[in-house]
This record gives sequence, structure tokens and C-alpha cells, in this order.
Amino acid sequence: MLKVILSGGGTAGHVNPAIAISEIIKDIYPDTQFLYVGTPGGIEHSLIDKIGMKFAPMNVAGFQRKLTLENIKRNIVAAEYFIKSKSRAKKIINEFKPDLVIGTGGYVCEPIVHTAAKMGIKTIIHEQNAFPGVTTKVLAKSVDAVMLTVEKAKEYIKEKDKCIVTGLPVRSAFVKDRLSKDEAKRQLGLDDSICILSTGGSLGAGRINETVSDLIAWYCKENIKVNHIHSYGKNGRGSFVESLNKNGVNLQEHLNYIVKEYIDNMPVCMEAADLIISRCGAGALTEIEAVGCASILVPSPIVAENHQYHNGMVLQNAGAAVLIEQKDLTSELLINTVDGLLKNPERLNTLSMNSADLYIKDTPKRIASVILDVLEKKNK
Repeated sequence: MLKVILSGGGTAGHVNPAIAISEIIKDIYPDTQFLYVGTPGGIEHSLIDKIGMKFAPMNVAGFQRKLTLENIKRNIVAAEYFIKSKSRAKKIINEFKPDLVIGTGGYVCEPIVHTAAKMGIKTIIHEQNAFPGVTTKVLAKSVDAVMLTVEKAKEYIKEKDKCIVTGLPVRSAFVKDRLSKDEAKRQLGLDDSICILSTGGSLGAGRINETVSDLIAWYCKENIKVNHIHSYGKNGRGSFVESLNKNGVNLQEHLNYIVKEYIDNMPVCMEAADLIISRCGAGALTEIEAVGCASILVPSPIVAENHQYHNGMVLQNAGAAVLIEQKDLTSELLINTVDGLLKNPERLNTLSMNSADLYIKDTPKRIASVILDVLEKKNK
């Protein structure tokens, strides 16, 4: 029986790939036993609980670079966690006795993956972003294989011989039983007009909310026929609809505008979309590529090492998206950009086709191949 430790945390962007990898492994080895190592109060704990996987807690925290009194206190705690993490990792490994340890990013996976490698256990890491995080760069020295979402990431990793571009696994709804654009629009109650989807993520993004409110008001003022789906997120609760009202937009009079705090049928909405306005998380971009949609990308400026900017530039450089940095995003610029694309269907179509070309369709097969290859070396 195969025994695998998975680890990754801090954001859902690190946890969801680990869960997807576990599904790929189960397709090969149905009786695999999994153990997930993560921080007890992190998002990984709640996500792993939902799927019923065994969870081993490990306290880990990142070091703060800006020296303030509060950050010094945090760094003292982080140092204590770091010192204890190696012995905790060794204890977990000795008790579970894994055949393979896989890390998907975030501070929490460093001690368990590094300790396993030192103990002679086979190890793999997966990097979601075009600009690899610190954890990936550190672990690349000791692991057996480094799986990458995009080729660009290889430029920043010294151990290039270990790197394999696998892509990023997406939710099954983007792969199996996909809807046609017409059927997706029908399910949403929309007509056959062009459809624009905008989102700033589950929490919402203030600047995106502000500019999209003005964009929707522009449709009304100029009498432009368009379907628009917008997710304003937790932080836009109350304020987004209020801003529409101030802009003279009554949602009850516009059934072609779907405005919600959270979109729980995102695969359907993305299939319906002709243009997507989005942040540049690796998962979101892979889903945009999976449905082959043109996009206007606004990278978050407050993420580690500005990795969303690097993610978005992969699509812009491939002629698959228009990237606008948040510092440059104004209502006027967004309206002009959307207007330009609406008036140039040929360019919109080219962006969509180039987006589809970026999608790696055989990601599960590539990931399975890496895992089998590493395990085969273990048995030699």
C-alpha cells in the first residue's frame, strides 16, 4: 500500500493543487493512504477536513521583513516554530512512514519536505506561479522533482534538470461534461449578447469593484447591450450595490446583470463569458485558459514577490490577455479597454484562441508520470 504525505498552506492556491494531486494518485493507486501536514489554524485545515483526509498539525509562520515592534514579536514566534518544526516533521515521518512526500508551497511544507529528503524519502514539489516562491527555491535543492505550472518558472530555479512542466490541475467541471457557451448562457438566464464576467476573488477587490461599478453604469448610459456577471466578494458586501444605485443602476430593471457576493457556479459563468476581468492567481488563470477566454487581468499588488504580476504577464506576452496593474487601473481605462474589445471582435477572438492554446490539457497524465518515475527510482 502506497503512503503519501501532502503539505501546502497559507492560501487555497497551495491547498487545492495538493487535493487535485491526491485524486490523480488515487486513480493510479486506489488504496493509497494520505496524511496532510499543515498549520492547525490555516485554511488547509478546514479544506482538508471537508474531504475527510487525515491531518497532522505543524506550527509554522513566515518571517516579517519590515522591522516594526509587532513584526519583531511575530519573528520571535516564527523562530520558535522553525526550531521545533524539524523535530515535529521527523516525528510525523517516523510515525506515518511515507513512501513519498509532496509539497505544494507555503511555509508549512518546507520542514516536512526538507526533513523527508534528508531521511532518504522520495520528495516532489509543485510550483503554481510563474515566479517561484522562496519555499520552492529552497526545496528545489533537495527534492527529486520540481513540477511547474508554466515554463517561465524554470528561469528562476537553478536545478533545471529536476524541473518538469506539468501545468496546474483544475476542477473536474472544467474538464468533464463542459457546457457550450450558448448552453451556459441559457442556464444563467442570459441572452446571446456578449457576456463579461468580473471578479476580485472571494474577499473581493476594492479597485475592481469601484471600476466595474462605473463600467456597468457606462453600459446603461450608452445603451450598450451586454450581459455582465460580477462577484463583489465579502469586502464589497453592501457597498457595491450601493455604488450601483448611486450610479443610477437599478438591478431589478436589468436582468442581464448578475451581481452576487460569491459565485458558486463559477465553471458555468466562465463558460458563458466572452471576456473575464480577474486577478492573476495561478488557479484562476488556468481556469481561464481551460475555457479559452479572453481576459483583462489586474494582478494583486499585495502578494508575495509580486507573483500575480508575473503570472499575468505570461498570458499578456502570449497575446492571450490585457494586463493592467492596479496602480494604473481607473474607471476610464477599464471602460476604454472594454469598449475597444467590444468594437473589435476579431481581437477578442484572437485573445480567446491564444488563451486556449496555453492550456495544458494532459496535466493529470504529466503529474502521474512524474510521480511514477520518482517512485520507480525509489524501488531500484
